Amino acid sequence: MGKALIAIDKSKMYRVYLTITTDMVEEARKIHETTPVATAGLGRVLTGAGLMGIMLKGKRDKLTLSFTGDGPAKQILATADADGHVKGYIANPYIDLPLNQQGKLDVGGSLGIGDLKVIKDLGLKEPYMGSIALVSGEIADDLTAYFFISEQQNSSVALGVKIAKDLSVLCAGGMIIQMLPGFEEEAVDALEQMLDKMKPLTTYIEEIMLQSAGKTEEGMLEALLEHIFKKMPEQYKPEPLEFREIKWQCDCNEQRLEQALMTIGRKDLTEILEEDGQAELVCQFCEKKYFFDKKHLEDILSRI
Repeated sequence: MGKALIAIDKSKMYRVYLTITTDMVEEARKIHETTPVATAGLGRVLTGAGLMGIMLKGKRDKLTLSFTGDGPAKQILATADADGHVKGYIANPYIDLPLNQQGKLDVGGSLGIGDLKVIKDLGLKEPYMGSIALVSGEIADDLTAYFFISEQQNSSVALGVKIAKDLSVLCAGGMIIQMLPGFEEEAVDALEQMLDKMKPLTTYIEEIMLQSAGKTEEGMLEALLEHIFKKMPEQYKPEPLEFREIKWQCDCNEQRLEQALMTIGRKDLTEILEEDGQAELVCQFCEKKYFFDKKHLEDILSRI
């Protein structure tokens, strides 16, 4: 289970989306058996997708974030819906890179030069797609640039994943701040001053985890919000608006994998039947295996 907090400042100048995704990122790490740098990259993309998912208006709306580059990660992809269900994968979960110049996990180096695509399925005839060149490959920078370039939205994105000594996820989370229509420059200035002095998001999450023994997830998020914005001028301090769910959930099933087999066409499916007499498909998101015996494949073939 995971929670997200949506807050708005007292003067109605900006909105905050804040979440702690430690459990979700740890689940993804276990499923994909990722190395630390792959865990950090995938965790940031999953967290960003989850926060962008709860921004969607329609109950059936979905979005996909795809980061593709010439680095060893190749691609990191995540999908999310308006209910906060998130799933994702990294094409190469076994990347091993030295730390970057700042002594941190080199997520940007793992992606290299490439692009970010954001696809939104809003129930229209065609999905909306926005695309920008990667700014740094560090995920948060790229999403900040995407909001500004593709959606003309002044935003600030912070994403973090901290790895424990045993390579599990110690803590993870994300925050997106978005200016609201009619905002005043004074509010922007106050936010910029705060963000300039802000420590890594995982530092705040760790501090809250230590101080919040016995608190609910909602209580921890409220404490985290207060902790991050404690030096903001009073009129611009954010106040909780509502809580939403953000959690890992793969919606794969046998019917979807049948559809995948149908799309390869009669010729290729006949070939599989004649040569192997069976097929095993693996969901790229959750690694669940689906076995199709000869009778099942013949049934699928009869429907093409």
